[in-house]
Amino acid sequence: MRTDPAPSLSDAELRRFGRHLVLPEFGIEGQRRLKAGSALLIGLGGLGSPAALYLAAAGVGRIGLVDADVVEETNLQRQIAHGYAVLGKPKIDSARTRMLDLNPDLVIERHRMRLDLENAVELISQYDVIIDGTDNFPTRYLVNDTCVKLGKPNVFGGVLRFDGQLSVFDARHGPCYRCIFPEPPPIEFSPNCAEAGVLGVMPGVIGCLQATEAIKLLAGIGTPMIGRMLIYDGLDLSFNTMRIAKDSDCRVCSKASEDIVLTETVMVCAAPVGGTIRAEALQGRLDAQEPLIIVDVRSPDEWLTGRIPGSIGFPKPELEKALAQANGAPLSGLPMDQDIIVACQSGMRSSASIKFLVAAGYDPKRLFNLEQGMSAWPGHVTF
Repeated sequence: MRTDPAPSLSDAELRRFGRHLVLPEFGIEGQRRLKAGSALLIGLGGLGSPAALYLAAAGVGRIGLVDADVVEETNLQRQIAHGYAVLGKPKIDSARTRMLDLNPDLVIERHRMRLDLENAVELISQYDVIIDGTDNFPTRYLVNDTCVKLGKPNVFGGVLRFDGQLSVFDARHGPCYRCIFPEPPPIEFSPNCAEAGVLGVMPGVIGCLQATEAIKLLAGIGTPMIGRMLIYDGLDLSFNTMRIAKDSDCRVCSKASEDIVLTETVMVCAAPVGGTIRAEALQGRLDAQEPLIIVDVRSPDEWLTGRIPGSIGFPKPELEKALAQANGAPLSGLPMDQDIIVACQSGMRSSASIKFLVAAGYDPKRLFNLEQGMSAWPGHVTF
């Protein structure tokens, strides 16, 4: 991808980007192409924060920011575009202030909204390179499908716990995201960072690499990560690259662009087991002093953020191990003749734990998953 060169750089830009200009592979032409280019950042969280700052500092001429959220204290462990001074402020405003401080000549277009079926084509069509900084499967698939339909490169990044992934999906030259992941996994097997945790520096590493790929595409240098996926393991500091092939039967990129119909991706459970209960209903049963047992399957560190009164702490791995060793007998403190409410942070680990309880002989009619987990419990501090 090579955009048309922009007008000559100003004296201030020549000084600011001097370290770029001395690179033989980049030079003044590469810098002018960056100034002429545009990028759309979807999400200003852990991935989008470093990507936004480095794209601004590098001299990309026009950057669109898509995010509907405000800055929260729990963001600051990894979302470095924001700080305490802007708590409660829109992320697009917080990021804009910092980006303009790095590059006052930058044109920033703010879109305080979530990407959806109504706005995806209009937004993505306006920019040369799309950077996916989202953390949920429905939006990832919408970004991918829209980029395929419009012929746009999609710089993908993903992080969880201590691991990261990076690729560039451009269906004109290689596979798209659906070629590798045709459909999302069931909800209980797709935890987000709030549920599973993430080392704060991980999105920084991957977000910087996303910015690198976007700069390469706009400046027309190097070899983009099309047809390849980088796998990063932060615990042993290993980088591995795997080849990924285009699927000739892909439900999206095997079609002509005019035949691609954008649809909403719905996350579902693999096979729901047991019932569900909302926080308000559980509080009502507690107030009525009904006989029931509440099992909190989060980790002990998560319990420090708050517990439901009277709940039993039983981390999911330990619960699964105890059930396996019990050989069908009820666990101590978990009789089979009472209603059991299972809770975790968002409802995914608890859903999986209920399946283990049913497999161990517990009656699914007496098992209930706390809907939305502890994030919906009044007064609970989430992270």
